[in-house]
Amino acid sequence: MAKLSPGKRESLPSSNFGLPGERKYPMPDESHARNAKARAAQQEKEGSITSAQKKTIDRKADRMLGEE
Repeated sequence: MAKLSPGKRESLPSSNFGLPGERKYPMPDESHARNAKARAAQQEKEGSITSAQKKTIDRKADRMLGEE
């Protein structure tokens, strides 16, 4: 996965995040999209995010990966 520096992350538009309102799960490229899906699954299992939040992240990642 490509490195995402704090400055680059801050410059990303909100639309590049799985949870745009919270600016969490950045997805500037396909490797980050795959990673976001994996982390969201882990976080849902831990109870840190809701199933609705996971679905939002998955939908966004799927669009980026061409898996709609």
